[in-house]
Amino acid sequence: MAPKGGTIFFLLIVACVVSSLKPDDMPGDVQAFKDMARRLMKKCKKKGDPVPQMTLLNTVFVDSELPLKETNGDQSKSFLPTFLSVLHSLSPVKNSPGRVPLDDMDKMTNKMLNCRNLANMIKRMKNSSEPSACYTKAFMAPLSWVTLKKKCVNNMSSDDYDTLLSAAKPVVLDMPSSSVNLPDIAVGRDLMKWMGMLRSAYGVMSAEQRTRVLKWAKAQILQNNFNCTTNQSPDSKSTHMKPCKRSQKWMSSGALDELGPFLSSLTTKDVDSSTREKLCEFFFSVHNNDSGSSKRPTVAKGILQGPQECPTCAEKSADYVDNLLRLSPLACYCPTNQNVTPDLSRKLLPQLAHCDVNNFRIKKLKKNLVNSLMSNSNASQALQDLGSSVTLLSPKQLSRFACNDIKEVLKKLGSNVEWTRSQLRTLVKKCLGDKKCKEVSVKELMDLGSIAGGLPRCVLKHVRAQQILSDIEGLKKISKGMRKGQLKAMLQGVLSEDVDLSELVQKLPDSLLPSVSLKLLEKANISSLDQLKNKTLTPAQAAFLARKTFNQKKPLFRKLHSVLQGITCKMIDKVVDSEVQDMVQDIAETPQWLPKVQAGCAARKLFATLEKTRVDYFKTITKEEMDDIPPILLLRLPPGKLKDLPDSVCPVFLEKMQVANLSSLPLRSPSRPAIIKRALLCIANGKDLSVLTTEDVFKLGPLVCELPPSQLRLMAPYARNASLEAMASCQQIPRRHIADLMKLIIENYGNSSDWSAETLESLGCLLFFDNKASSALPCKPWVKDVLYSLMSSCKLRTLEKKLFECTTNTASNAARRKRTVRNTMDAKVPTAELIEELQSRNVFWTHADLEKIPVDTFVTTVETLGDFLDYSQDQLAVLIDKAIEAFGPVSQMTESEVTQLGCITQGFSAKDLPTLPFSLDSLEDISHCGWTESQMEVVWMGVARYDNITVQQLGAADLVSLNQFICGLSSNEINQINVDAFKEAVGSINDIQCSAKVAQQLKNIAVSAFGSPSTWTEAEVSDLGNIIAGLNATDLASLNPSVFSFLRSSSIPLIPPNDFAALTDDHLRALGPDNAAMVTSEQWAALTEEQRYALDSAVTGTRDPAPEPVQSSQSGAPSLDVEGISSFMKPLLFLVLSFLLL
Repeated sequence: MAPKGGTIFFLLIVACVVSSLKPDDMPGDVQAFKDMARRLMKKCKKKGDPVPQMTLLNTVFVDSELPLKETNGDQSKSFLPTFLSVLHSLSPVKNSPGRVPLDDMDKMTNKMLNCRNLANMIKRMKNSSEPSACYTKAFMAPLSWVTLKKKCVNNMSSDDYDTLLSAAKPVVLDMPSSSVNLPDIAVGRDLMKWMGMLRSAYGVMSAEQRTRVLKWAKAQILQNNFNCTTNQSPDSKSTHMKPCKRSQKWMSSGALDELGPFLSSLTTKDVDSSTREKLCEFFFSVHNNDSGSSKRPTVAKGILQGPQECPTCAEKSADYVDNLLRLSPLACYCPTNQNVTPDLSRKLLPQLAHCDVNNFRIKKLKKNLVNSLMSNSNASQALQDLGSSVTLLSPKQLSRFACNDIKEVLKKLGSNVEWTRSQLRTLVKKCLGDKKCKEVSVKELMDLGSIAGGLPRCVLKHVRAQQILSDIEGLKKISKGMRKGQLKAMLQGVLSEDVDLSELVQKLPDSLLPSVSLKLLEKANISSLDQLKNKTLTPAQAAFLARKTFNQKKPLFRKLHSVLQGITCKMIDKVVDSEVQDMVQDIAETPQWLPKVQAGCAARKLFATLEKTRVDYFKTITKEEMDDIPPILLLRLPPGKLKDLPDSVCPVFLEKMQVANLSSLPLRSPSRPAIIKRALLCIANGKDLSVLTTEDVFKLGPLVCELPPSQLRLMAPYARNASLEAMASCQQIPRRHIADLMKLIIENYGNSSDWSAETLESLGCLLFFDNKASSALPCKPWVKDVLYSLMSSCKLRTLEKKLFECTTNTASNAARRKRTVRNTMDAKVPTAELIEELQSRNVFWTHADLEKIPVDTFVTTVETLGDFLDYSQDQLAVLIDKAIEAFGPVSQMTESEVTQLGCITQGFSAKDLPTLPFSLDSLEDISHCGWTESQMEVVWMGVARYDNITVQQLGAADLVSLNQFICGLSSNEINQINVDAFKEAVGSINDIQCSAKVAQQLKNIAVSAFGSPSTWTEAEVSDLGNIIAGLNATDLASLNPSVFSFLRSSSIPLIPPNDFAALTDDHLRALGPDNAAMVTSEQWAALTEEQRYALDSAVTGTRDPAPEPVQSSQSGAPSLDVEGISSFMKPLLFLVLSFLLL
């Protein structure tokens, strides 16, 4: 019998009431547990782990029910139904155990999170060898985590406590930084055990997580030892305690030892809170060898300062170094003048392998240790002890060793070894002699390891397939440091004999795979992506394979990996609704490979599919449904839908945003400001921004980079400072924010001339967005070390310039121009040590400074000076004079000397350039130097003369080595290029930038190779790269719009404006955000209003362009809409309505 309408309606009412309950209405710990368990189980599902059967579940969960008196007689309150409910919320899960009612998900209460029997359950789970145990471990991890925060653990045995901590570790590894929710109180044994577990997870934690763990540990130490609190938040649970004094000396030897690697997150003030005696005690009795690498040099130096000044330090020099070894990363800050024996040098050198490679002080320290080690009478053994530091030996030192000794060292080294050009020449000559094109066996080649990068192409052309493919690891080693021309030459040598192309392509390492042309890839006949599992493909190769393997009837997106960059929007649109979720989850496994255009298409497809399932989908979306949307797609939720999201999904939304990669979203996407607004709504929860805490700021994650200064000003000082310090690690900040942001920084922290080391370390790159503020920073003794620590994350010319000034003790250019003649001697003379330290910053020397370089210094450092471009004509003129003074007249210069000069050779006259001994092998190293077309013409003339070669003789490897100098070929010579060789080489030279005239001639070769532009595929367009710029208006208009997102971004500004104006609206919309952003003002001016409208659509990544976001002038939190009221009133209205109908 069917139920009556009134009954159904009443059930609907009940369901509505339940669905409208917010997470805050449920027990907090239980809800947190369920969310964490579901997230961890999703990882098991992604890995393809089998779902556990009831046999295993009964084994693990047996006797897990609480005693009858604790469950009020309800035996259903066991963990098994909850486990099954969480498991089924991952729908669809294949072969899962029997379903349970969904409301069992909510039967678990805080009372069930009891300490009893849980340790036994975990031990039973660990005893299981079944692969499906992943799901039970995912369930037990948050269960243990939540339980450990309860008081019942105080009566737990030490063994059981360890069991729970070990089981809880996956939660630490998975938890977003803002959700690192550690126990409010941990004393004695508990604190030690927690820190032990957290130390073991240090290596996989984010910087934010490490900082939060340190903050928690410090708070625990202060609470336990000094009965005070550091929490400034008004809702703090420790407000009954007195605030801690800023000068509180909390860092005892035991505290330092307990912190272990989290020392790396200490501030200068923290170090100042310890006495010299405590630092000495800690240093010479340290038990932990995992003390972490500090990104703050002043902190590391502060920790080491005490031991260096200890009264007994002089007698303990050996102990000092020994303890540096135990403290590991702190060894990076060992004084450069530390006198150590060869034996201690041998021990200390490996500890410096992870130190900041940008810091010349580290390099100097290493060189001192190398020299100490080389003073050992047994030079051969010393060479073996050097390990990767062998690269610090000069060419002269390397020439003293036998080739066999060098090969023995190379066997132990991996492929990530970087040699200078002169070192490579020395080592190759040592092992192969003077004969340039000597034929070597595969074994001899493999024995050379990383120095194979110094071999000429003529040697590599003799490599044979069957021998080299039998040693793939060796192939990886020798190919890692090779140039494109060398790789192509080696591949052609392999192809010179009969070889299975499919096997070849599958076995090639990632370093060689980009050299595989589309033609070769087609011949390889790859029929399944499993044949190229985890290979890193070029965009052109990915597009070719995506088209070849895509099955329209049953599209497969799983495990595409790098092939994902080759899928098209058309392929995404063909996915049927029932398979969209599978596609989305497959894409989410490797989101880094999904281009912006295709991400936008996938997001639109997903959102449209979801909205077909019910009306107002995003207004009523649940946390579980939100959790199933990958961050890369959630970023593209339109502003209107972001505004409609219910408050109940805020925790999941914020967690998604914390791990989202904002760089995958177009810079001008209208979703950017809408996401920020929605995130602030979630965090503020209707309150004013002035009440936000530092914890709230952490919840923003990378969104903090998008915060406008007007919003920052509304925050409390501690929250504003936390935001600014978080912004210091931003890879990008909207340009429109920078001016006001700098004003806010100066208001908050004062003028940069008065900053402390801690302030500069905390604000990092922010200062160097502004020339004036960075110029005001004085070159105090500590500044240079801090600047070096910023180099890896801050790629700004202002930072480079400031580092140059602080290294050379020279004033800014403005100040130097004001100097009188008598003050010009104040600048430092460029010594060999200074030049080696400055590296690319040598371009900041004036030509007058460069004139002071002694000849012998120039000879020693010429390769360093020649490695970089951006010299002015005046600087180049001085350096050329130095070269002639050092090496003699141009007519007498050798190929080795010209190769050492590198980019300096730009400074030679048009008369001298064709007479220089340039070889084809050497051109690739200098192709990036910024040559003019007229210079390239005469350089090619010199190469043709020196190598006795003509254009007709150029093979694919030769064209790749010629590289940018192809632009120097005459019209007649371009017509003589072999079409097959061009087709084989073009994928490796698609970044060349020629004049419009030369590009048009190269286009003719491209048409001969690939056919009419109207037939070009996405793969071919991507393969041709910048050569596309040679297409005329008719050619461009004939291209299929679908290929436009596969154009190389650098090709866009090379297209003449009149030709660019021939593109249709569909072409312009299809460009995609990155390509559209490259359009020049001249190209834009040539477009009609309709075309500009279409272009704007491409820039924003939307189907219709959106206006620039207008910043609200209102204060406080973003205004809340009626959604909160609606969610409260909806169930109430239903209830009233039901009574009326009864």
